Amino acid sequence: MAAQPLETPTRRPGASETNADVQLQEPSLADGPELWRLARESRVLDVNSPYSYTLWCRDFADTSVVARDAGVPCGFVTGYVRPSRPDTFFVWQVAVGRDHRGQGLAHRMLDRLADRLAPRGHRFLEATVTPDNTASTAMFEAFARGRGCEVARSPLFGAEHFPEGGHEPEVLFRIGPIADAN
Repeated sequence: MAAQPLETPTRRPGASETNADVQLQEPSLADGPELWRLARESRVLDVNSPYSYTLWCRDFADTSVVARDAGVPCGFVTGYVRPSRPDTFFVWQVAVGRDHRGQGLAHRMLDRLADRLAPRGHRFLEATVTPDNTASTAMFEAFARGRGCEVARSPLFGAEHFPEGGHEPEVLFRIGPIADAN
């Protein structure tokens, strides 16, 4: 599937020039290596194999977003619809390249994804966040506020669910219901 523009480039007042012309699109198969690079360079995400990002771009492009600056990926949101809860999409990873951080790009990508998925009946967003990840907590709380949605938090995975105790617990954030903007 060819990458489809999800919005036209806009110049937001106060946006730095590095983020002014960023376009949001569905990822294409060719984006897999760049998504892997962005995840690795974030130094905070659990980095999956390059294969998994390429496969994600093939199988879950319609529930993911890639941000491009001058045609080069500078951010992404990967997600999928939960098979046991078809009204819910799960956000797997959110990454923004160093030069585009602090400019609201992650929030824009989440908004675009929600705008695309809510009309299809996917009215709830779920994601997991480690207790010390204040940036992700703030991002999801701001997203929920902007949408007029509630955020329900509950423990999902404890440290015992991960091998060798090398991972913090994960708290489930459930946001919704997300209104169809159309």
